[in-house]
Amino acid sequence: MTEHYDFYSTKGKKTPYIKHLKQSVTIRLDTDAVDYFKSLAEESNIPYQTLINLSQ
Repeated sequence: MTEHYDFYSTKGKKTPYIKHLKQSVTIRLDTDAVDYFKSLAEESNIPYQTLINLSQ
């Protein structure tokens, strides 16, 4: 193994599937639903948007 790797000279490559992984949307939710997911998010330290996404 090499003791030193030079990552500054390499170029990253984006995955061609990135546009299929997530899509930005706007939805209207009841205030109670948003409050519910926000309270769950605080308890579990997970962003509430992620919790909403998991509930599909």
